Amino acid sequence: MLLHGGRKDVGDVAERLWYPIWDSGLSLDHSVRTSKQALAVTEDDLKAALGLLDGRPFAGDLDMGLDLVERVRTQWGRRARRALPELSTAMEERHQKFGEVAFLLEPELKEGRGGLRDVQARAAAARATPVVDVDEGRALVGPNEVLLAARVELHRRAGKAADRLLLQEQDAVAAALGYSDADALMRSVSAAARTIAFECDDAWRRVQSWLAGPRGRGAGGDRPLGAGLALRDGSVALTPDADLNDRSLILRAAAAAALADAPLSAAALDRLAGGAAPPGDPWPDEARHALVALLGAGPALLPVVEALDQRGLLARVLPEWTAVRSRPQRNAYHRFTVDRHLWEAATEASALARQVARPDLLLVAAWLHDLGKGYPGDHTVAGVALIARIGARMGFDGADVEVLVKLVRHHLLLADAATRRDLSDESTIAAVAGAVGDQTTLELLSALTEADSKATGSTAWSPWKAELVHELVARTTTYLADGGAHADDERRPLADAAVARARGTLDAGAAVHVETTWPELVVAARDHAGLFAEVAGTLSLHGLSVLAADVWTSDDGVAVDWFRTESSFGTEPERAALERDLEAAVEGRIALEARLAERVRTYASRRTAVARRAAPRVLVDNEASARATLVEVRAPDGIAVLYRITRALADLGLDVRHAKVATLGAEVVDAFYVVDMAGAKVDVSRRQEVQRAVLTALGGPS
Repeated sequence: MLLHGGRKDVGDVAERLWYPIWDSGLSLDHSVRTSKQALAVTEDDLKAALGLLDGRPFAGDLDMGLDLVERVRTQWGRRARRALPELSTAMEERHQKFGEVAFLLEPELKEGRGGLRDVQARAAAARATPVVDVDEGRALVGPNEVLLAARVELHRRAGKAADRLLLQEQDAVAAALGYSDADALMRSVSAAARTIAFECDDAWRRVQSWLAGPRGRGAGGDRPLGAGLALRDGSVALTPDADLNDRSLILRAAAAAALADAPLSAAALDRLAGGAAPPGDPWPDEARHALVALLGAGPALLPVVEALDQRGLLARVLPEWTAVRSRPQRNAYHRFTVDRHLWEAATEASALARQVARPDLLLVAAWLHDLGKGYPGDHTVAGVALIARIGARMGFDGADVEVLVKLVRHHLLLADAATRRDLSDESTIAAVAGAVGDQTTLELLSALTEADSKATGSTAWSPWKAELVHELVARTTTYLADGGAHADDERRPLADAAVARARGTLDAGAAVHVETTWPELVVAARDHAGLFAEVAGTLSLHGLSVLAADVWTSDDGVAVDWFRTESSFGTEPERAALERDLEAAVEGRIALEARLAERVRTYASRRTAVARRAAPRVLVDNEASARATLVEVRAPDGIAVLYRITRALADLGLDVRHAKVATLGAEVVDAFYVVDMAGAKVDVSRRQEVQRAVLTALGGPS
């Protein structure tokens, strides 16, 4: 702002100031005003008022500048009861839109909850009310500097005001700021944002109470919530006779707050942090019951456990928790840090608790299933050892601990088997049944799979995946009920119906039969080596990414390929053109390889980079199915990846009899059941040759 006292030539002065800045390539939010004009704007414009509350004169008539800032602050204090509700609403809208800086893997540093804008809003509240001390804001100086440094470096790299710290930028920002790696940077960002969010929440609760007044706070005495606990002025408080040596007190207080959807009072947190006893080893039954009640409270548990964590009380309850606190997951498939993912999984599990016989085991397993990610080695192996120790400490008996161990050991089993194995193959069902052992564990594992997937991200529990998991659970239930005598070997109804419809088209002389219900697509043709590759390559030519696929071949040689697709152009392809190219590809009348190579050259550079892309992996397994060899591929997603894999298999003379294809974030996880030209499994001597061919096709090391 160029502040003036009514000069006639102020426009010329402004141009001489602004143009050199613009000419240097810098963006400048500017204004030219008198003090009267500035005060009028801040009276009605919340953003302008917030900006001038932090105003500081740095050139020219400093007294004029200081006078304006003081008058703005006085005006802000007078309009506090009108402005603060407006500011609170604006904050909530920001938080809803941008999410939480502390727990998102790609946080919005400025506008998100716990971001830089919240520090500014808290300072504004402190200038307007007697209940928030300006000096208390000193606790946010360090966290504010952490976020500000990351944001400045992000701007420096991007050359513009980009405030979302994307995965592909984190390594470079970390190096520039002197962190050991991106994980260290993101732990620091998360810890800073958690402190900001916690302190700001506390300040705004006091502001809301001040705005409401005694009547709005519902004064009228304590409402007992159990031994040593009471609801007081909208918060859960400790009564004077609360026994800090009670080993269940921390968890009982947390459960009471979550179930009442009320915060723990600052005084209660101070007393608990100052000397409340940990649950010990083993826990008393009251502590375990309180934990289950807390985990079953749903979304209301999140602010409560965050308050415990900020005061070191979670680590007192569960020392192993410190290993995952604010731990990032460098995987675009996930949206949260490890600790927040675990709380989100528990929240999702609480909605499924009534569907299982042992909700307590479901809730505890959901909370701790990924705890091993904070420890060296495979996270599942580490998690199994942790849950065995922790479950016994919590007071679960030996049989219950064994169930918890199974749930953690196999928490990925159903999702992996459903999306990467042939559900019509008895070997798949038998393997799952053998792993879970009984119907109760299967029921719990099904609910855990759903909770874990929903807590991972929006793409992790699609209708397609849910349908496959439910089908796998149903088939395994039948298998267990029949004592493992047989598995249901019927083909999926979709395949049967598509084969029946396709026969007429193919018998009439057509090369392909196509059905479209966007974004789904069914293609049927007479089976031959390379058919799946031809169809997949044609879809890539038309800008269709394959998010999921399934393949079946009928006994009389009709192959049915089902795809769920996503258009890279945002629109459906022209059906007639797609059908013409599919027919040409199947009949060998199109230079598919050359056209795909041209498409890769044209579009590959436009794809978004992903941090730490893992090298491709290929598994060849003759034991997974009684009828075919399993070729499982994990690789970074890209243009025509599915075509390259299946073309490599076809070049080796292998026929895809069944397939499961899934795109999980930035990675494809594909499973192909293949046989040789004689209809037999791949000879074990060719195993490395298959791996080498697929890895070479993907451009990875052989």
